[in-house]
Amino acid sequence: MTRSEFASPSLAGHLVRGAIGFGALIASFALIPATGPVSLLLLPVGVVALRGCPVCWAVGLMETLSRGRLERRCEDGQCRLHVAERRGSS
Repeated sequence: MTRSEFASPSLAGHLVRGAIGFGALIASFALIPATGPVSLLLLPVGVVALRGCPVCWAVGLMETLSRGRLERRCEDGQCRLHVAERRGSS
């Protein structure tokens, strides 16, 4: 199985990263009236937690959720997604 650059090893870890990332991004703008431009220092924290952008995090969430459930099969130059067979079932 190939490792995706967006997916996380666990769903819980991915959701925690999202909470930190989105929380930092929202707080960086929401705190401007109280702290001024200093609150913008939270922007890099949010971007790093989301690994670049909110869309990258969302793609990683979908990949994390589908890991082990979908597989790509390529035949005759065409690749398609198929539901993976469950391991251990007979």
